[in-house]
Amino acid sequence: MTYYHTQIQKLRQQLYSKDYLIQQVIQAKHFIDDNFAEKIDLNNIAATAFLSKFHFIRSFKILYGITPYQYLMAVRIKHAKQLLLTSKNITEVCIAVGFESVTYFIGLFKKMTGLTPDLYRRKKQLSRMDLIKV
Repeated sequence: MTYYHTQIQKLRQQLYSKDYLIQQVIQAKHFIDDNFAEKIDLNNIAATAFLSKFHFIRSFKILYGITPYQYLMAVRIKHAKQLLLTSKNITEVCIAVGFESVTYFIGLFKKMTGLTPDLYRRKKQLSRMDLIKV
């Protein structure tokens, strides 16, 4: 059994007697993973769990330790990092991962990684060149 599954079981025993609630939150997380690039909001996500948005936020945070919005942003930034290693420009990456504002994307990317998208790309390209030389 993985660490993830162990933690889910502990939470299930401590907080919920109803397995369906945990399953609904997990289903909503999968919805985020599958649709992060789309224009989704809390209402869309909570609807996939068949919960009110306030109950969903509480349940998601208990289960994963962060809010659904924080998780969505983390997923988008994770995918942006991968796309920055391709030939796409920053605006294309921004749009491809679901952000509407390049300025917001750059600011959030820097906040979460410590680097702007351009610096992140350059740093990764330099480390690739160092690996090739070795």
